[in-house]
Amino acid sequence: MDIRKLPDDIDTLKEIILDYDGQISVLQQKLDSLLKAIYGPSSEKRKLQTVMNGPNLLDFADISHPARKEDPPVQIETITVPEHKRKKRGRKPIPADIPRKEIIHDLPEDEKVCACGTTLSPIGKVVSEKLDYIPPKLLAEQHIRIKYACKGCEGVDSDQGAVKVAPMPAQFIPQGIVTPGLVAHILTAKFVDGLPFYRQEKQFKRLGIELSRSTMVSWAMFAARKCKPLINLFKQEVLANNIINIDETTVQVLKEPGRSDTSKSYMWVFLGNDPEHRVVLYDYQTSRGARALEFLKDHKGYIQTDGYAAYNELGSCPDIIHVGCLTHVRRKFMDVIKLSKRDKKKGGTAQSILDLIGQLYLLERQFVAEKLEPDRIKDERHQKSVPILNKIKSTLDERKNTSPPKSKIGSAINYALGQWDRVVRYVLDGRLRPDNNLVENAIRPFAVGRKNWLFHGSPNGAEAGALFYSLIETAKLNGLEPYAYLRYLFESLPLVKTEADLRKLLPQYIDKSLIPAYEIPNR
Repeated sequence: MDIRKLPDDIDTLKEIILDYDGQISVLQQKLDSLLKAIYGPSSEKRKLQTVMNGPNLLDFADISHPARKEDPPVQIETITVPEHKRKKRGRKPIPADIPRKEIIHDLPEDEKVCACGTTLSPIGKVVSEKLDYIPPKLLAEQHIRIKYACKGCEGVDSDQGAVKVAPMPAQFIPQGIVTPGLVAHILTAKFVDGLPFYRQEKQFKRLGIELSRSTMVSWAMFAARKCKPLINLFKQEVLANNIINIDETTVQVLKEPGRSDTSKSYMWVFLGNDPEHRVVLYDYQTSRGARALEFLKDHKGYIQTDGYAAYNELGSCPDIIHVGCLTHVRRKFMDVIKLSKRDKKKGGTAQSILDLIGQLYLLERQFVAEKLEPDRIKDERHQKSVPILNKIKSTLDERKNTSPPKSKIGSAINYALGQWDRVVRYVLDGRLRPDNNLVENAIRPFAVGRKNWLFHGSPNGAEAGALFYSLIETAKLNGLEPYAYLRYLFESLPLVKTEADLRKLLPQYIDKSLIPAYEIPNR
């Protein structure tokens, strides 16, 4: 509107001012949000209150509806989380399996005599430990094969020739200087510690070895081809789980056919949530489209995701129950709290919702502390969590019409209501979690590594990276040290003959007693 042509009517001017005021408020929130993202803390932690709504049992059918006005007032009770021993503060002791070097400090001989003339006797010792660091050492393996020849007939009477020599054992990468241990170290340094190959090249140079990044890339690609049969087994393992968590993140990949080097590609992550045999599958794709639907088209059971629209179609599959993420709902209201001092101090809508969600998580913490079985957790949730969920829903419905849709609080409310039917489904099964945090934790190492190596040089490199992240993160979930597992895997792969042998090498099924306690290189 041209400010020089404002109307003379006062009511019209008031409407214009109110409209501009609303726009300024939305823009101010966006500016504050941007400044917080750049300069503010990223933590979403808050102190959880110890008070919750009481144990009124409501029907599950009422979850998606506001609490009825005629319902009796809910009693207040205190949640008591079982006591646990706190670890003693102070410096942690050096692990017992670290080799010790004794350095004796003794008194000079002239100080070992008392003033009375008696020689002092030792009565004990004071031990203090310090941690030293010795740079890693490289070892050259010499494979010496003894040659034999017959001096009698000089091989004339033999069909096997004049000279016999012991064969080389099966090699992971034949005809090269690299051993399974070196490949495992290089891959662990990149995919666990986030060290790109060019940085490792400098490290090896300091140790006196000229090892180019191109050589390390070729070894990594060769290892990926050797391990490729494992990926099909990973996919089978994920799909065999009744509960699958899904998330995705961006990755830049160069030399993709028909795409520019600045195009966004995606790394999908599927987590099979079997507590006994957890498995993580990384899957590289060029799009963020229907990959999840394609991968899970024959799945039967639960899938848990965030609110990304591409997952919505999964809920229409007859054998799939789509569960939402409570953490993403909480995050929207946490953003409001970070921007609004008034809401934080006086207990506005966002604060009320966060307090109620905090009560839900206190209950979940109590279930874990008491080590409840899934069926018992389901019953407890229906009795204690459902009333809180109903109260959250009624608050959202009540405040929806009084909050500007484009404001931060309005956006948070609309997001929560849009996801609500999926978010509350975690109460259907005691094995489900309220959130998608497990798969987000699995995707975090990839996101941290991406800040260091920045991009994949080719689609083949992205597929190899997905494979190694699948192996390493699954190994970590199952309590295996990544370097030790990769080394054992690379040593064992040349000996594999059947699919059953291959399946035994998966991190979730491997016999941990077979993995030697290798001296882990310092990375």
